[in-house]
Amino acid sequence: MLMTSIVIIEDDEKICNFLSALIAGSGEFNLVATFSNAEDAISFFEKDLGNAVELLLTDIQLPGKSGIDLIAWLKPLRPDIQFMIISVYEDADRVFKALKAGASGYILKNTPSAKLIEALQDLKKGGSPMSSQIARKVVSAFQQDIVYIDPQENLSLREKEALEWLSKGYSYKEIAATLFISIETVRTHIRNIYEKLHACNRSEALRKAGLR
Repeated sequence: MLMTSIVIIEDDEKICNFLSALIAGSGEFNLVATFSNAEDAISFFEKDLGNAVELLLTDIQLPGKSGIDLIAWLKPLRPDIQFMIISVYEDADRVFKALKAGASGYILKNTPSAKLIEALQDLKKGGSPMSSQIARKVVSAFQQDIVYIDPQENLSLREKEALEWLSKGYSYKEIAATLFISIETVRTHIRNIYEKLHACNRSEALRKAGLR
């Protein structure tokens, strides 16, 4: 039987070893390489060592570039590869960022072994496997008629700067002094940020902007 070539990017050694053993033992997949960070995976593909790779399984939270960054970089170069996220994160922001970057599947790390192999089989056939919690978030977004965009895309440069200092715990007065603007201008920026991010307070704004 012709096996499907796959690459894994996972920085947790125990999880990486588990995934490697599971996938290699399935008899359906040829594990070409594993990496603990996105940069090494990028170098691998830049050197044309991954020309036979058909599937890529990656964590999101990696040292350096994220798994989403990796997919966004590789997808335009290798549209033939099917990408799947495996993560502990199930918040809507990360899910939609991953899908927007080019991921076709998104499963959680607590997925049972048999279900993980089924998800990879589904991905290989052109499906979009997702853990039930993730699928529900996607369905909910469509039911609410939500069009997802990067939360920071609509912010002006000044608003992004104010939000960045806000994330560091700066007060309005300190932000005003840092940016050489009035406190009232800072308040205006923050009001605009809340409105654009559909946030009610500082914590929600920072979370939606991916800064917390």
